[in-house]
Amino acid sequence: MILEKHDLVIIGGGPAGLAAAVAAKEAGCDDIVIIERDRILGGILNQCIHDGFGLHAFKEALSGPEYADRFIKKVQALDIAVMEKTIVLDLSGDKILRTSREGEMKEIEAKAVVLAMGCRERTRGALSIPGHRPSGVYTAGAVQNLVNLENIMPGRRVVILGSGDIGLIMARRMTLEGAKVEAVFEVLPYSSGLQRNIRQCLDDYGIPLHLATTVIDINGPKGRIEGVTVAKVDEKRRPIKGTERYVPCDTLLLSVGLIPENELTREAGVTIDDVTQGASVDDCCMTKTPGIFACGNVLHVHDLVDFVSMEAARAGKNAALYAAGKLGDATEGITVKAGDGVRYVVPQRISHGENVSLAFRVTSPARDKLIEVRDGARLLASRKETRLHPAEMVWVDMGKIDLKEVESLEVRVK
Repeated sequence: MILEKHDLVIIGGGPAGLAAAVAAKEAGCDDIVIIERDRILGGILNQCIHDGFGLHAFKEALSGPEYADRFIKKVQALDIAVMEKTIVLDLSGDKILRTSREGEMKEIEAKAVVLAMGCRERTRGALSIPGHRPSGVYTAGAVQNLVNLENIMPGRRVVILGSGDIGLIMARRMTLEGAKVEAVFEVLPYSSGLQRNIRQCLDDYGIPLHLATTVIDINGPKGRIEGVTVAKVDEKRRPIKGTERYVPCDTLLLSVGLIPENELTREAGVTIDDVTQGASVDDCCMTKTPGIFACGNVLHVHDLVDFVSMEAARAGKNAALYAAGKLGDATEGITVKAGDGVRYVVPQRISHGENVSLAFRVTSPARDKLIEVRDGARLLASRKETRLHPAEMVWVDMGKIDLKEVESLEVRVK
């Protein structure tokens, strides 16, 4: 087995890993290696050929590959080492990795590690939908890969379960490729995708969205899906008897949520947040395991890649400082809590207090609400929002926080 030592190892060469690497290099870390399991850098962006990326980061609308290329060129210009087609087999809490690439095994000891593995889609197995087990049932991301990268059309008559952003975008994409999208069905009483995608991908193409409705049976006795039975659901998401109807289709796309890829995180003994299913981190993006940082969709699922890059830059910079001995281990600091109307807040604690930025999601759609950040009865920050939605992340910049003057933070919506 080959033994190596590096100051900083970044696991994942998607948008988070690329931005973290660039920021780390610019912060003075010269010994960086990005480990990417695919044959090329860019991650999920490579199959996202629609535009809309970069509006915050670059002030222009870019396609996924164009956005990735901006960072890939920076990585190349900064001469950052990349290990492509490489799998990280395991990661220990003392920052030792074992990797495999085409039969070559390496053990890598790092001073700091950035976790940037992204997320994966929920599959049919996670949903336990009754019925046959025919072909023609895909996750929306798998179909995006087939259509955009492999030039393969999986079907011509499509039903989409779930209104996540990938599903909405693929509703439009399949329509443009000549397929008939019968409808999008969402079990929640509101869409789980961005409002702009509802307008641009469904409304503009006359594709109906049925809320509080789900697939209760898959029909495909001959080996290929022939249709699905859908029904309205009550407030506990139970099918309402008498609302069932049959929708013929030859393809079912599932867009029912994303799960952070945290197998390595758990293996390293990193504390996981019960709500985000990502690591619990401080305001430097450091986990409770010293020297291990996390950012992007492996930390919590983001709505915009621009915010992934912003968060990853923070993680990369602080990982570089840690590797250089300029950033101490994360202390317990002060706790950040999700209050009324808030599902979760990242970071979960403040250990350093420099340029603190809080990201959170609300529990349900709301209008004309006040966002408050409090330390007990003391109001630290507030602002009015005309519209809030669980699909859209909210950011609150707190600036510098004196840890000696604050006991805890609570973010609430009222």
